[in-house]
Order: sequence, then structure tokens, then C-alpha cells
Amino acid sequence: MFNGSRLTLARKRRQLTKKELAEKAGLTALTLTRLEAGDTPEPGSDTMRALAQALNYPTEFFYLNDTEALGTEAVSFRSLSSLTARQRDAALAAGELAFELHAWVADRFELPAVQLLDLRDEDPIAAAEALRSHWGIGAKPISHMIKLLESKGVRVFSLAEQHKHVDAFSCWRGNVPYIFLNTFKSAERSRFDAAHELAHLVLHIHGVTNGGRDVEREADMFASAFLINRGDLIGHLSRINSLSQLVSAKKRWGISVAALARTAFDAGLISDWHYRDLCKQMSHLGYRTSEPQGLEREKSVLWKMVFDELWKDGITKDRIAAELHIPLDEIESLVGELVTQAPPPMPGNKRPVLKIVS
Repeated sequence: MFNGSRLTLARKRRQLTKKELAEKAGLTALTLTRLEAGDTPEPGSDTMRALAQALNYPTEFFYLNDTEALGTEAVSFRSLSSLTARQRDAALAAGELAFELHAWVADRFELPAVQLLDLRDEDPIAAAEALRSHWGIGAKPISHMIKLLESKGVRVFSLAEQHKHVDAFSCWRGNVPYIFLNTFKSAERSRFDAAHELAHLVLHIHGVTNGGRDVEREADMFASAFLINRGDLIGHLSRINSLSQLVSAKKRWGISVAALARTAFDAGLISDWHYRDLCKQMSHLGYRTSEPQGLEREKSVLWKMVFDELWKDGITKDRIAAELHIPLDEIESLVGELVTQAPPPMPGNKRPVLKIVS
């Protein structure tokens, strides 16, 4: 049967109002409202073709079961005040599609087990140190943040939103943690966003009142401490004389020069006057919008392994999209540039176990 909630999901993902979609499909706004609410008889084939064409979604998509709704209260949007309703709803809709893609993959592969800690009662800096210890990282820099997260059971997806307002967001679905990263950001900012969202996953349980705590500030503190061990920072950058020194040093920890300056200031390595002067220099040189000596963007290790294994059986992203009845562009936006062509098919029907060495 026709499922109106699927129509709503596709409309929100395409960032269309009911009125806009109705006009594109040649329907009245009232008809569309009734279709989404399930208050109308089964739509005719002409109506469905018009909607499918207007949304560029397969007709079959609208006859699937309900998706698991992802509400605003369940995720960690950095700042709802900077988001339009369309941007927020489109990001949430991407999350619902990601759940379906993940379920399809999890049925075929044994994915890395979740190894996160519940650190709700910890100070953010102490929590970062505890998780580093639990994962056996010690004080060393984290060379590949996405690879580390995936190896510990976090499912990482991309958000190809092409605007800066949705930095990233995270959520739990059952016992599985998810992080969505905006590919519009620089590589350095994306790494910090990933650590920030990791903080929400271990420090804050989404949908539960946090007693007025400044959860965004806590997540920033965690992210800084997780990406840069204070002892390692002092050992390699005990004296800071210039902005160029910070630009040269930031590569070690894979963060922006602004984040490194702030972390050094919080660690007492830079005076208040010197920090404010460095901020003025960064603004003057445009480092707030264009990162100097930018790093190469990290890519998912897990998704590459998945698609390489699938390719051995001749399964492409087009086929995945067809089986899920989801447009190929939605699959692409969720997994990004992750696939390389793999060797010819190999024999064997054993369920692949994907292990990522962190």
C-alpha cells in the first residue's frame, strides 16, 4: 500500500515545501497534504508517476514500510538557531536513509563491534583521557580519525549538504552510534567535528535532559583533549613565538591552526594578550575561512572495504540503490568518494567479517 510517510521523507530530503512539490507534480496542495497524512484513497498511477518524477525517487520507494523516524531531540545538531527548517529536515531525512543503508550492509557483513564508554558522569577532559586509555591510544596523535571511529564500531556517513550550517550530527539508534560529517568543511574541521560528535555519543545521551549543562562547550573541550593530548602538546610545543610556528605544528595533530591556538591557550602555553593577537592575525590572513597548509580529507576505511567486497560479487552502488529503492544520488551523498574498483569475483559464500586495525 501507498505510504504517505515515505512521501514526506522524500519531500523533506529534497528540501521542498508541500506547495512546491504540489506545483512540480501538477497537484493541489490539499491533495498532497492528504496523501502525506494518509487521508486519501490509494493514489492513481499517473499521480505516483508525477510525484516520483518531481522528486527523482523510484515509485517503489513510496510503497515501503515506515522508516524509523529521527527527531530533532535525538540528535546533536550544533546550533538549531542557524538552521532553516528545510536544512534541519533534510539532514534528519538523510539519517533515516542511512539507517536503511546500514541495515542492508549489516545483513551481509559482520561489522566492527561498538566499543564506546558511558562517560556521562565524567569531566570532558577526563572523559577524553579515559576513552584514549580504553582504546589504547595513549598520548600519541590520531593519524586517521574516521578510521579510528569505524574500528570502534561508530558508523560514519557523509552529509553532502553544500552549506556550512549543518556542521555534523550524531545519534544512537538502538545500540549503534552514528556520526554524520558535512563534506563542505575542511579536512581539519571535519576531524574536529568527528571528535566533537564522539563527545556527544559518550558524554550526552540524546533525547535526555542534561540539566542545563553547556553540552556544546563540553563537546568542544572533549574534542580538543581527545585530538591533542596535553602532555604531547607541551612536549612538542612548549614555547610558542609566532603564528607561523602554529601553522607548521598543526599537522602533527591534524587540526586547524585556530583550534591549535585555542588548545595551547587553554593549556596555559599562550598568554591572553598573545592569544588575542594571534586571533587578529588569523582573521587578517583569512585563516578562519581558508585553512593554511590544508590536509587531505580523510576517507572512510570501512565503506571502502564494504564496496570492495561487494564488487567481488559484481554488486555495485547502483544495485544497492535499486534493492533499497533509493535514488543513487542519495547513496552517493551518504558514502561519498569511497569506492575503488576491486579484483574479479572470488569464490565462497562465507559472510565477510570486516575488521579495521586502528
